[in-house]
Amino acid sequence: MLFEIEIPTREEFELIDITHLINQKIREADVKEGIAVIFTQHTTTALFINENESGLLEDLKEFLQSLIPKGKGYKHDRIDRNAHSHLRSILLNPSLAIPIKEGKLLLGTWQSVIFVELDGPRRRRVFIKLCQC
Repeated sequence: MLFEIEIPTREEFELIDITHLINQKIREADVKEGIAVIFTQHTTTALFINENESGLLEDLKEFLQSLIPKGKGYKHDRIDRNAHSHLRSILLNPSLAIPIKEGKLLLGTWQSVIFVELDGPRRRRVFIKLCQC
């Protein structure tokens, strides 16, 4: 089963917890045990698993902004001035594979699936492939 969720972003750099959206699709599909593959096909977005804690998320933003600053004279900026967004996404992942147990993502106590917008605001799509096994 393949599902698509739309994520409207409001900021240039935004971190959005999408765990509940994925678990909702798992419930809709009635998958009890299996695996979820989550994928974003945009080259200026990413996904990661970590704690959804405001201080940590701000630290991540500051870390990526200091590591790969906007407007540093990147060659790709000649095209559309978003090279920093592409470079930041390379450090993260476009996809995740997470086991499903008892009808929901098998995440640790503090783990969440975070969608990363690096070149917003835009309307983004995330695909969720659910395999029951």
